[in-house]
This record gives sequence, structure tokens and C-alpha cells, in this order.
Amino acid sequence: MRRPSLRLLGVLVALVLAAGLTSCLVPESEPTDAMAGWRKVFGDEFDRSSLDRGRWTTCYWWDDDGCTNSGNNERQWYRRGNVSVDDGVLRLTARRQAVRGSDGRIYPFTSGMVTTGRSTDRLSKPPRFGFRYGRVETRMRLPEGQGLWPAMWMLPVSHRSDPEIDVVEVLGHTPRLVRAHFHFTDEHGRERNPGDGLRLPDTTATWHRYTLDWSPEQLVWYVDGRRMWTFKRERYVPDERMYLIFNLAVGGDWPGPPTAATEFPAAMVVDYVRVWKRRP
Repeated sequence: MRRPSLRLLGVLVALVLAAGLTSCLVPESEPTDAMAGWRKVFGDEFDRSSLDRGRWTTCYWWDDDGCTNSGNNERQWYRRGNVSVDDGVLRLTARRQAVRGSDGRIYPFTSGMVTTGRSTDRLSKPPRFGFRYGRVETRMRLPEGQGLWPAMWMLPVSHRSDPEIDVVEVLGHTPRLVRAHFHFTDEHGRERNPGDGLRLPDTTATWHRYTLDWSPEQLVWYVDGRRMWTFKRERYVPDERMYLIFNLAVGGDWPGPPTAATEFPAAMVVDYVRVWKRRP
């Protein structure tokens, strides 16, 4: 296909800006099913009538009739009933609903999460899906409100908590600021968590594409095809298989607790997720 002229590109960009939209120009490296050099290794369009349990589990691997992440002092208990698939989307719903967790504690909120990892601590059982190097992309709408913390991220299939790649996370009280982080331990044993962010006109009513390109040399984050951040310290780039996590946390050390003004139920809505790898 012939490249459009610079003059035509200028007209198109002007039209996009006039409409008040974020650029959706796709980088040339964007993989598609028909693009030479890439092969799709995982995906879910959420076009079934229920969650595909062959692809997803609804808790961390310490699932015990639900779960939470106590390391962040989060205030939700994740439950299967807060995860739904309908109208071609995955919906993770947070509710102001007090429940007793299997740890005996009372949690004032329930919410939903899905992962491609295990639902058991037995490492002998394979995860539903894990990969090393490639490109992962998702299209989502995110909720707004103090104390809400939607995220899509990745952890090692070994059940270690480090390294951690945060493809996107948003704090509900700053819904127009999308953030990317990478958590790792350096050669001196110190925990590092560099990152960057990008401001968008809206993340709640508008769909946006969030992409991570993971190679042996670097990690590159994109939003709607725009490069947001690059991590280039090759010695720390993960070289192990990782699995995917989507979750809607409530409260925690970083976002703080919800207030009376935070609207519930609140939903994190996922249109699709796709993973490609370069052909050898």
C-alpha cells in the first residue's frame, strides 16, 4: 500500500484534533493476524456467554473461595460473582458489599479479577497461559472514583512477586492519567519501580488500547498506538514466562480508601486481549 502524503496526514491529524480525540495512529510494528513476522499465541474477544475457564481463573493462586492482596492493604474481597461476560465484553464489578473472607476478616467491598495463572499453589500444574517476549494488547474502559484502582499487569509463572510489569494502571481520582510501571530488584538487592504516565481526555466513557512490546532488549508501552514509555536497561528486562492479570482493586496504600462520593457498583470493562510473538 502506498504511504499517504504528508499533506494528507496533516489534514487527518487536524480532523482528529478538531474532534477532541486522542490519536489512534498505529505504529508500523503493530502486529495483526495477517502481518508477516508475527503469530497470535493467545486471545479472548469475550464473545461467549460466560467466562472461558480454560483461559481464566478468577483469583490469585492462593484462591480460597475468593482472595485479596493483603500486601497492598486493599479493602476488597475478589469473588467469582463479580466477574461477568456479556455483550462481547468482560466486566469486573466492584460493589459496596461487606463480606467475610476465608481469612476471617471482614472486607467492606467485593470486586472482580481474572488471571491466566494458576488457581493452586502447585507449580507442577501449568498456568492457563504464560509467555516470554511478545506483544500484549487490550482495549478497555476504566471506572472513575476515589479509591478505585483498575490495572492490567503481569507476574512470573513461578509465583514470585518480582519482576512485575504493569501494562496500565489508573487511580480512580485521577482517571485521565494512565500509568505504566516496572518493578524489579537491582544488583544491590534494592527494589526499583520506575514508570511514566500519559494524560488522556477520558478513560471512562471512551475505549483506549493499551499495549506492551516486550523484547529481550527493552519494554515499550503504547496507548492508542502512541509510545508512552520505554525501559531500556537490558540486564533487568524479564527473561522468564509471565501471566496476565486484570483486576479492579478497591482501596489500598496507593489509591487510599473510597469516600461516600465514590459511586458503586463500578466496573472495569475489557473488550479484548491479544498476545503475539515474533516468528523465529
